[in-house]
Amino acid sequence: MFADLKDKVVVVTGGVTGIGGAASLGFAKAGSRVLAQYLGGGPELKTVEAAGITTLKLDLTGQGAPQALINAAMKRFGRIDVMVNNAGSLVARTPLSQLTDEFIDKVFDLNCRQLIHCCRLAADIMVKQRSGNIINVTSIAARNGASPGGSVYAGAKGFVSSFTKSLARELVGHNIRVNCVSPGTIYTAFHDRFSTAEKREATAKTIPMQRLGTADECTGAFLYLASDDAARYVTGQVIEVNGGQLMV
Repeated sequence: MFADLKDKVVVVTGGVTGIGGAASLGFAKAGSRVLAQYLGGGPELKTVEAAGITTLKLDLTGQGAPQALINAAMKRFGRIDVMVNNAGSLVARTPLSQLTDEFIDKVFDLNCRQLIHCCRLAADIMVKQRSGNIINVTSIAARNGASPGGSVYAGAKGFVSSFTKSLARELVGHNIRVNCVSPGTIYTAFHDRFSTAEKREATAKTIPMQRLGTADECTGAFLYLASDDAARYVTGQVIEVNGGQLMV
C-alpha cells in the first residue's frame, strides 16, 4: 500500500514490544530497513529479529544514549529517513501528594528529554539530506488527562504534542515533516502493568467500539505519516487512534 517506504531507513525507539514493536514489523513488511531500540525486549525480540529488523539494546535515558542510537543507525545504514520516537512510560501510578523531584525527573527524562535529543540528532541528519520524517508518540492522556496517579505522564505527553507542532514549523523549510500518533487505550503490557483488569473493562465500556485497541491497529497511522506519497501535505498533526474514545 505504501510502496515508497521500500528501502527507507526507519529508526523506532521502544521498537520491540507493544505499539513500537508493531510499528517496526509494519515498516519491515513495507520493505523498510528498520533499527529498533529496546530496553526490555521479552519474547517479542525474537519475532522482531526474525523479520530482519536490526535491534539495539540501549537505555535512552543514559548519558549520551540518543547519540549512540543515531550513530548506530548511521553506521548500519548511512542515513535516516524516518525517526519514530515511541519510547516512554507512565513509570508508576503516583498520586499528587506523593510526587517527588526524583519521580518527576524520571518521567520527564523518559518521555521528553530523550525524545528531544533523538529529534534534534535525527533532524541534524535529515537537514543535510534535505528530507526526512519524524513521528512522535503522544497519548490520549495529553488531551483528556490521565487516570488518577498519571498526572505527570499526561503532562509529559502534552509536552510531546506541543513540541511536535513547534518542530513541524521549524523544520518544514528543510523538507522534514513532523507529526504525532496518539493512541487511546491500547491493550499492551503497559496496561497489564499499570491498570487492573477491572479498570480495563470499565474503560472499554466508555469507548464507542466497546473494546480496547490492539498494537497493530496503530501501525497504519505510522505508515501513512511516514509515506510521502500518502501524506506529503501532512505536518504538525496529532493523529488519534482510539476507537472513538476521544473525538476532536
